[in-house]
Amino acid sequence: MSNTLTLIQSNASNPKVWVVIGVTVAGIVILAETRKRRIKALRQEDFGAFLDRFELLPFPPPPPPAAKQSLSGLTFSISDAFDVKNYITGFGSPQWKKTHEAAEKTAVVVTTLLKNGATCVAKTIMDELGFGITGENKHYGTPINPLMPSNVPGGCSSGSAVSVGAELVDFSLGIDTTGGVRIPASFCGVLGFRPSQGTVSSVGVLPNSQSLETVGWFARDPSVLCQVGHALLNLSAVTHKRQRSFIFADDLFELSDIPKQKSVHVVRKAIENLSGYQTPKHINVSQHVASNVPSLAEFCEQSGKSKKSSSTLRALSSVMLSIQRHEFKTNHEEWSQTCKSFLGPRFSNDVVAALKSRNDSIKSLYRVKTEMRATIQSLLKEDGILVIPTVADPPPKLNTKKNFLNEFLDRNYALSSIASMSGCCQVTIPLGMHGDCPISVSFLTCYGGDKFLLDTIIDVYASLQDQADIASSLAPVTESDGMEVSEVMKEKGNAAYKGRQWNKAVSFYTEAIKLNGANATYFCNRAAAYLELGRFQQAEEDCTEAVSIDKKNVKAYLRRGTARESLIRYKEAAADFRHALVLEPQNKTAKNAEKRLRKLMS
Repeated sequence: MSNTLTLIQSNASNPKVWVVIGVTVAGIVILAETRKRRIKALRQEDFGAFLDRFELLPFPPPPPPAAKQSLSGLTFSISDAFDVKNYITGFGSPQWKKTHEAAEKTAVVVTTLLKNGATCVAKTIMDELGFGITGENKHYGTPINPLMPSNVPGGCSSGSAVSVGAELVDFSLGIDTTGGVRIPASFCGVLGFRPSQGTVSSVGVLPNSQSLETVGWFARDPSVLCQVGHALLNLSAVTHKRQRSFIFADDLFELSDIPKQKSVHVVRKAIENLSGYQTPKHINVSQHVASNVPSLAEFCEQSGKSKKSSSTLRALSSVMLSIQRHEFKTNHEEWSQTCKSFLGPRFSNDVVAALKSRNDSIKSLYRVKTEMRATIQSLLKEDGILVIPTVADPPPKLNTKKNFLNEFLDRNYALSSIASMSGCCQVTIPLGMHGDCPISVSFLTCYGGDKFLLDTIIDVYASLQDQADIASSLAPVTESDGMEVSEVMKEKGNAAYKGRQWNKAVSFYTEAIKLNGANATYFCNRAAAYLELGRFQQAEEDCTEAVSIDKKNVKAYLRRGTARESLIRYKEAAADFRHALVLEPQNKTAKNAEKRLRKLMS
């Protein structure tokens, strides 16, 4: 370099030297700009999803009369956590790629798909080391969300979701630890399946946190999603007719800004006329978890959170992240200590947090996980399907600063912790758009219920899309004062009740309950209409539901007492009226009824 400078200085007065220098600089600039444009063109062509392009051809088909390969003619991509023979598995990090050798074997799941006739065409970009749920990668660039190009695609399996959403492949593989398949599926408007933990082979897949993560997959077509599931889980093709019981997590839908008209109501309408579906139930999942996972209590206390239901799942997600850090440290501590300075800023923070994690309460962490699985198994049994929002928020803008992302992360980790901590299977199902933002819901079934869940998707998907289309074409059903749709239905029910139109009132209250089954007033009001119609058993059932939601609902005790008195169950009726008097000692209706029943029973 010094010789070059000396040469320039000695010939500074020679115009030809400056011409040569100018041409050289111009050449460098042109080359750089050409390379930049070529990279940009490639990113536009594949939405920035692909990291390495190649072609792994399917195995030869078996000779007749063997069945045709189930995935014949389909193409797929894989995240940068899956081994491919003679390629270095980069784990979303250039530094990891520099410090590791090429794989000697191809991952078992990839080989399984090739044996079933599919062709693998690329490796895709992912969040560094499998951390994070936004899908951003500082080193390779962030894959472009095909629905919202200015917003994140979701992660950690961002490139895999984008490659399906942009119709570059028929399906793709990703890894899901804390939402890595479910969240990008929602943000990119595709189907995403997280199977029961440990049911799909992880041989040849780099681990982030092996007790939480599982191989998952994306598809646009529900039949392709199911065919991939059958291949990877080695499922029987025989479909058994089973009853299905949908359970709506009312408290979790309160976290979402999407109108229930476009989520809960769509699902309810979709299953309304399908055979084999029981009347949907409603639950407060946070309260259920708080009551049935006793080991979680100490983590609520440690984190300074109250025991309110809204904080329960935040505590659960905190346990989930603690397990993730502990297991990542166990798997990769030596490499991380050496190479953490080469990571992107967000992910180096995750790695540093993992390295600082201590093992003092590790047994308690895993105890929460064990209790969580038992709780979900007990809730859903063999025929239950829990319906929850996949995400709480729309995709954040690209390059949003981390301090603005904290609330987004908290809310979405809370939702993803249910399946991650219980090990149950979950599917993300797109339901169109709300404005510019994609909408999705998730169905969860108990651990090992993968075939049941895949069969359910095939059964309801077309009806869900029909109802989603109808919902998107309707104007929002709200009054000028901005009341919730369910409140509008309640007010219409009240008007019908005052007009002595009892059956009409029941219909309106029923619609309100469908939209929000966690409101005691709706059940209590419908019970009043049932009493007027002489339908005392239904009135009793509604009041019992109202009391389970709100144990201080005086009207529910009074109306249940009236229903039980009409059914000649005086002892139970008297107990209800006495309970109402405990809550409202001066209540004349309760006093008179209790006195009347005392005479009848004597």
